[in-house]
Amino acid sequence: MDDTLTLGWIGLGKMGLPISTRLAGAGRDIAGFDRDQERIAEAAAGGGVTPAATLEDAAGRDIVFTSLPDDRALRAVALDGPLLSAMRKGAILVETSTVSPTISAELGAAAERAGILYLRAPVSGNAAIAHTGNLTCFVSGPRAAFDTFLPVAQDFTRAQKYLGTQEEARYAKLSVNLMIAVSAAMMGESIVLARKGNLAWQDILDVLTNSAVGSPMVHYKAKSLETRDFNSTFSCRQMAKDLDLIVGAGHAAEMAMPLATLTREIYGALIGRGDGEADFIAPVRLAEWLAGLGEPDLDKNDGRLA
Repeated sequence: MDDTLTLGWIGLGKMGLPISTRLAGAGRDIAGFDRDQERIAEAAAGGGVTPAATLEDAAGRDIVFTSLPDDRALRAVALDGPLLSAMRKGAILVETSTVSPTISAELGAAAERAGILYLRAPVSGNAAIAHTGNLTCFVSGPRAAFDTFLPVAQDFTRAQKYLGTQEEARYAKLSVNLMIAVSAAMMGESIVLARKGNLAWQDILDVLTNSAVGSPMVHYKAKSLETRDFNSTFSCRQMAKDLDLIVGAGHAAEMAMPLATLTREIYGALIGRGDGEADFIAPVRLAEWLAGLGEPDLDKNDGRLA
Protein backbone atom coordinates (compact mmCIF):
# COMPACT_ATOMS: atom_id res chain seq x y z
CA MET A 1 0.00 0.00 0.00
CA ASP A 2 1.24 3.48 -0.88
CA ASP A 3 0.53 4.98 2.54
CA THR A 4 2.15 8.29 1.59
CA LEU A 5 -0.96 9.39 -0.31
CA THR A 6 -3.14 11.78 1.66
CA LEU A 7 -6.89 11.61 1.16
CA GLY A 8 -9.71 14.08 1.61
CA TRP A 9 -13.41 13.16 1.74
CA ILE A 10 -16.19 15.69 1.16
CA GLY A 11 -19.71 14.52 1.96
CA LEU A 12 -20.03 12.24 4.99
CA GLY A 13 -23.55 11.01 4.29
CA LYS A 14 -25.01 7.51 3.98
CA MET A 15 -22.19 6.32 1.73
CA GLY A 16 -19.40 8.79 2.48
CA LEU A 17 -19.34 8.10 6.21
CA PRO A 18 -18.85 4.31 6.11
CA ILE A 19 -16.44 4.45 3.16
CA SER A 20 -14.25 7.13 4.70
CA THR A 21 -14.12 5.33 8.04
CA ARG A 22 -13.22 2.10 6.27
CA LEU A 23 -10.32 3.88 4.55
CA ALA A 24 -9.17 5.27 7.89
CA GLY A 25 -9.37 1.76 9.33
CA ALA A 26 -7.16 0.52 6.51
CA GLY A 27 -4.47 2.93 7.68
CA ARG A 28 -5.12 5.71 5.19
CA ASP A 29 -4.42 9.32 6.14
CA ILE A 30 -7.85 10.79 5.45
CA ALA A 31 -9.52 14.07 6.41
CA GLY A 32 -13.30 14.41 6.17
CA PHE A 33 -15.62 17.37 5.75
CA ASP A 34 -19.40 17.75 5.76
CA ARG A 35 -21.71 20.71 6.30
CA ASP A 36 -23.14 18.73 9.24
CA GLN A 37 -20.66 18.97 12.12
CA GLU A 38 -22.21 15.90 13.78
CA ARG A 39 -21.21 13.77 10.80
CA ILE A 40 -17.64 15.02 11.01
CA ALA A 41 -17.60 14.15 14.70
CA GLU A 42 -19.05 10.71 14.00
CA ALA A 43 -16.42 10.01 11.33
CA ALA A 44 -13.67 11.06 13.72
CA ALA A 45 -14.98 9.16 16.73
CA GLY A 46 -16.06 6.02 14.97
CA GLY A 47 -13.35 5.50 12.41
CA GLY A 48 -10.34 7.71 12.88
CA VAL A 49 -11.09 10.17 10.09
CA THR A 50 -9.27 13.46 10.72
CA PRO A 51 -11.84 16.27 11.13
CA ALA A 52 -11.50 19.00 8.50
CA ALA A 53 -12.57 22.41 9.77
CA THR A 54 -13.36 23.62 6.26
CA LEU A 55 -13.92 22.15 2.83
CA GLU A 56 -10.60 23.67 1.77
CA ASP A 57 -8.79 21.68 4.48
CA ALA A 58 -10.11 18.41 3.07
CA ALA A 59 -9.49 19.52 -0.52
CA GLY A 60 -5.79 20.23 -0.14
CA ARG A 61 -4.78 16.57 -0.38
CA ASP A 62 -3.37 14.15 -2.96
CA ILE A 63 -6.69 12.42 -3.71
CA VAL A 64 -9.97 14.17 -2.92
CA PHE A 65 -13.27 12.27 -2.92
CA THR A 66 -16.74 13.73 -3.19
CA SER A 67 -19.90 11.85 -2.19
CA LEU A 68 -22.87 14.14 -2.78
CA PRO A 69 -26.62 13.57 -3.19
CA ASP A 70 -27.30 15.00 -6.65
CA ASP A 71 -26.32 17.30 -9.52
CA ARG A 72 -27.30 20.41 -7.60
CA ALA A 73 -25.06 19.57 -4.65
CA LEU A 74 -22.15 18.69 -6.93
CA ARG A 75 -22.51 21.98 -8.79
CA ALA A 76 -22.63 23.94 -5.53
CA VAL A 77 -19.46 22.30 -4.20
CA ALA A 78 -17.33 21.75 -7.29
CA LEU A 79 -18.40 24.25 -9.95
CA ASP A 80 -19.88 27.20 -8.07
CA GLY A 81 -17.97 26.45 -4.88
CA PRO A 82 -14.32 26.42 -3.82
CA LEU A 83 -13.38 22.78 -4.41
CA LEU A 84 -11.28 23.00 -7.57
CA SER A 85 -9.50 26.17 -6.56
CA ALA A 86 -8.62 24.60 -3.20
CA MET A 87 -7.09 21.49 -4.78
CA ARG A 88 -3.43 21.18 -5.71
CA LYS A 89 -2.52 21.13 -9.39
CA GLY A 90 -1.96 17.53 -10.38
CA ALA A 91 -4.14 16.19 -7.55
CA ILE A 92 -6.84 13.63 -8.28
CA LEU A 93 -10.56 14.32 -7.82
CA VAL A 94 -12.59 11.11 -7.41
CA GLU A 95 -16.33 11.78 -7.74
CA THR A 96 -18.30 8.80 -6.36
CA SER A 97 -21.90 10.05 -6.61
CA THR A 98 -24.66 9.07 -9.02
CA VAL A 99 -25.00 12.20 -11.13
CA SER A 100 -25.81 13.01 -14.75
CA PRO A 101 -23.27 12.60 -17.53
CA THR A 102 -23.96 16.24 -18.42
CA ILE A 103 -22.80 17.78 -15.16
CA SER A 104 -19.98 15.26 -14.95
CA ALA A 105 -18.67 16.37 -18.34
CA GLU A 106 -18.95 20.00 -17.23
CA LEU A 107 -16.92 19.20 -14.14
CA GLY A 108 -14.40 17.32 -16.26
CA ALA A 109 -13.80 20.39 -18.42
CA ALA A 110 -13.47 22.64 -15.36
CA ALA A 111 -11.06 20.21 -13.68
CA GLU A 112 -8.89 20.08 -16.80
CA ARG A 113 -8.68 23.87 -16.89
CA ALA A 114 -7.64 23.85 -13.22
CA GLY A 115 -4.96 21.19 -13.75
CA ILE A 116 -6.89 18.56 -11.74
CA LEU A 117 -7.07 14.90 -12.77
CA TYR A 118 -10.74 13.95 -12.66
CA LEU A 119 -12.01 10.40 -12.16
CA ARG A 120 -15.67 9.50 -12.43
CA ALA A 121 -16.01 6.63 -9.96
CA PRO A 122 -19.64 5.97 -8.99
CA VAL A 123 -19.98 3.11 -6.54
CA SER A 124 -22.51 0.29 -6.81
CA GLY A 125 -23.97 -1.13 -3.63
CA ASN A 126 -25.74 0.41 -0.68
CA ALA A 127 -25.00 1.94 2.68
CA ALA A 128 -25.71 -1.33 4.48
CA ILE A 129 -22.62 -2.95 2.95
CA ALA A 130 -20.39 0.10 2.44
CA HIS A 131 -18.44 -0.60 5.64
CA THR A 132 -17.68 -4.19 4.54
CA GLY A 133 -15.64 -3.38 1.44
CA ASN A 134 -18.10 -5.21 -0.82
CA LEU A 135 -19.01 -2.26 -3.01
CA THR A 136 -17.97 -2.15 -6.65
CA CYS A 137 -16.97 0.90 -8.66
CA PHE A 138 -16.93 1.86 -12.31
CA VAL A 139 -14.21 4.33 -13.24
CA SER A 140 -13.47 6.56 -16.20
CA GLY A 141 -10.99 9.38 -16.63
CA PRO A 142 -7.22 9.60 -17.13
CA ARG A 143 -5.69 6.12 -17.05
CA ALA A 144 -2.64 7.21 -15.05
CA ALA A 145 -4.91 8.71 -12.39
CA PHE A 146 -6.85 5.43 -12.23
CA ASP A 147 -3.62 3.49 -11.70
CA THR A 148 -2.74 5.77 -8.76
CA PHE A 149 -6.25 5.51 -7.35
CA LEU A 150 -6.59 1.72 -7.72
CA PRO A 151 -4.81 0.66 -4.47
CA VAL A 152 -7.04 3.06 -2.54
CA ALA A 153 -10.15 1.76 -4.34
CA GLN A 154 -9.20 -1.78 -3.37
CA ASP A 155 -9.45 -0.76 0.29
CA PHE A 156 -13.19 -0.10 0.02
CA THR A 157 -14.41 -2.04 -3.04
CA ARG A 158 -14.23 -5.69 -4.05
CA ALA A 159 -14.15 -4.96 -7.78
CA GLN A 160 -13.04 -2.01 -9.90
CA LYS A 161 -13.67 -1.63 -13.62
CA TYR A 162 -11.87 0.94 -15.75
CA LEU A 163 -14.06 1.89 -18.71
CA GLY A 164 -12.51 4.80 -20.61
CA THR A 165 -11.43 8.41 -20.48
CA GLN A 166 -14.75 10.29 -20.54
CA GLU A 167 -18.25 9.66 -19.10
CA GLU A 168 -18.34 5.89 -19.56
CA ALA A 169 -18.56 5.24 -15.81
CA ARG A 170 -21.62 7.48 -15.51
CA TYR A 171 -23.47 5.56 -18.19
CA ALA A 172 -22.43 2.26 -16.60
CA LYS A 173 -23.90 3.24 -13.24
CA LEU A 174 -27.13 4.51 -14.74
CA SER A 175 -27.47 1.31 -16.79
CA VAL A 176 -27.08 -0.83 -13.68
CA ASN A 177 -29.58 1.23 -11.71
CA LEU A 178 -32.08 1.01 -14.56
CA MET A 179 -31.91 -2.79 -14.39
CA ILE A 180 -32.39 -2.68 -10.62
CA ALA A 181 -35.38 -0.33 -10.79
CA VAL A 182 -37.18 -2.24 -13.55
CA SER A 183 -36.47 -5.54 -11.77
CA ALA A 184 -38.04 -4.22 -8.56
CA ALA A 185 -41.16 -3.11 -10.43
CA MET A 186 -41.30 -6.46 -12.21
CA MET A 187 -41.01 -8.34 -8.91
CA GLY A 188 -44.02 -6.41 -7.62
CA GLU A 189 -46.28 -7.51 -10.45
CA SER A 190 -44.92 -11.08 -10.44
CA ILE A 191 -45.55 -11.48 -6.73
CA VAL A 192 -49.08 -10.11 -6.99
CA LEU A 193 -49.90 -12.39 -9.91
CA ALA A 194 -48.74 -15.36 -7.84
CA ARG A 195 -50.81 -14.17 -4.85
CA LYS A 196 -53.85 -13.92 -7.12
CA GLY A 197 -53.18 -17.55 -8.03
CA ASN A 198 -53.44 -18.46 -4.33
CA LEU A 199 -49.77 -19.21 -3.78
CA ALA A 200 -48.62 -18.85 -0.18
CA TRP A 201 -46.22 -15.99 0.50
CA GLN A 202 -43.12 -18.07 1.20
CA ASP A 203 -43.90 -20.34 -1.73
CA ILE A 204 -43.92 -17.31 -4.03
CA LEU A 205 -40.49 -16.24 -2.81
CA ASP A 206 -39.15 -19.78 -3.10
CA VAL A 207 -40.37 -19.99 -6.70
CA LEU A 208 -38.69 -16.71 -7.60
CA THR A 209 -35.36 -17.48 -5.96
CA ASN A 210 -35.09 -21.08 -7.18
CA SER A 211 -36.00 -20.47 -10.81
CA ALA A 212 -34.20 -19.03 -13.81
CA VAL A 213 -35.09 -15.50 -12.65
CA GLY A 214 -33.34 -15.94 -9.31
CA SER A 215 -30.71 -13.25 -9.79
CA PRO A 216 -28.54 -11.99 -6.91
CA MET A 217 -30.91 -9.03 -6.55
CA VAL A 218 -33.96 -11.30 -6.36
CA HIS A 219 -32.26 -13.41 -3.68
CA TYR A 220 -31.25 -10.29 -1.75
CA LYS A 221 -34.69 -8.73 -1.81
CA ALA A 222 -36.58 -11.98 -1.27
CA LYS A 223 -34.81 -12.27 2.08
CA SER A 224 -36.22 -8.95 3.31
CA LEU A 225 -39.62 -9.68 1.77
CA GLU A 226 -39.92 -12.86 3.86
CA THR A 227 -40.72 -10.63 6.82
CA ARG A 228 -42.20 -7.75 4.83
CA ASP A 229 -39.23 -5.56 5.73
CA PHE A 230 -39.44 -2.32 3.74
CA ASN A 231 -36.88 -0.42 5.79
CA SER A 232 -34.74 1.46 3.32
CA THR A 233 -31.35 0.36 2.07
CA PHE A 234 -31.95 2.63 -0.94
CA SER A 235 -35.17 4.62 -0.90
CA CYS A 236 -37.93 5.04 -3.46
CA ARG A 237 -37.13 8.74 -3.52
CA GLN A 238 -33.48 8.03 -4.33
CA MET A 239 -34.53 5.60 -7.07
CA ALA A 240 -36.86 8.22 -8.56
CA LYS A 241 -33.95 10.67 -8.66
CA ASP A 242 -31.78 8.13 -10.46
CA LEU A 243 -34.56 7.32 -12.92
CA ASP A 244 -34.82 11.01 -13.76
CA LEU A 245 -31.10 10.91 -14.59
CA ILE A 246 -31.56 7.72 -16.60
CA VAL A 247 -34.47 9.07 -18.67
CA GLY A 248 -32.62 12.34 -19.21
CA ALA A 249 -29.49 10.56 -20.39
CA GLY A 250 -31.51 8.36 -22.73
CA HIS A 251 -33.34 11.30 -24.25
CA ALA A 252 -30.06 13.18 -24.69
CA ALA A 253 -28.78 10.12 -26.57
CA GLU A 254 -31.90 10.23 -28.80
CA MET A 255 -33.23 6.86 -27.67
CA ALA A 256 -36.67 5.83 -26.46
CA MET A 257 -36.93 4.96 -22.75
CA PRO A 258 -40.37 3.31 -22.37
CA LEU A 259 -39.48 0.97 -19.48
CA ALA A 260 -37.50 3.59 -17.60
CA THR A 261 -40.30 6.14 -18.03
CA LEU A 262 -43.01 3.75 -16.83
CA THR A 263 -40.89 2.66 -13.89
CA ARG A 264 -40.33 6.30 -12.93
CA GLU A 265 -44.11 6.71 -12.76
CA ILE A 266 -44.32 3.73 -10.41
CA TYR A 267 -41.84 5.33 -8.04
CA GLY A 268 -43.65 8.65 -8.39
CA ALA A 269 -46.85 6.94 -7.28
CA LEU A 270 -45.07 5.44 -4.28
CA ILE A 271 -43.75 8.86 -3.26
CA GLY A 272 -47.25 10.29 -3.67
CA ARG A 273 -48.64 7.57 -1.38
CA GLY A 274 -46.13 8.47 1.34
CA ASP A 275 -43.64 5.68 0.61
CA GLY A 276 -40.81 7.93 -0.55
CA GLU A 277 -38.50 6.80 2.23
CA ALA A 278 -39.45 3.11 1.99
CA ASP A 279 -37.02 0.69 0.39
CA PHE A 280 -36.94 0.59 -3.40
CA ILE A 281 -38.60 -2.86 -3.34
CA ALA A 282 -41.84 -1.09 -2.29
CA PRO A 283 -43.35 -1.53 -5.79
CA VAL A 284 -44.51 -4.83 -4.27
CA ARG A 285 -46.83 -2.87 -1.98
CA LEU A 286 -48.02 -0.62 -4.79
CA ALA A 287 -48.84 -3.62 -7.00
CA GLU A 288 -50.76 -5.19 -4.11
CA TRP A 289 -52.75 -2.01 -3.58
CA LEU A 290 -53.56 -1.71 -7.29
CA ALA A 291 -54.76 -5.32 -7.25
CA GLY A 292 -56.97 -4.78 -4.20
CA LEU A 293 -54.80 -6.92 -1.96
CA GLY A 294 -53.90 -6.17 1.64
CA GLU A 295 -51.12 -7.65 3.71
CA PRO A 296 -50.52 -11.36 3.16
CA ASP A 297 -52.33 -13.76 5.50
CA LEU A 298 -50.14 -14.74 8.43
CA ASP A 299 -52.19 -17.84 9.14
CA LYS A 300 -51.51 -19.64 5.90
CA ASN A 301 -48.37 -21.72 5.33
CA ASP A 302 -48.15 -23.08 8.91
CA GLY A 303 -47.54 -19.73 10.55
CA ARG A 304 -45.26 -18.35 7.86
CA LEU A 305 -46.21 -15.17 6.06
CA ALA A 306 -48.52 -16.20 3.25
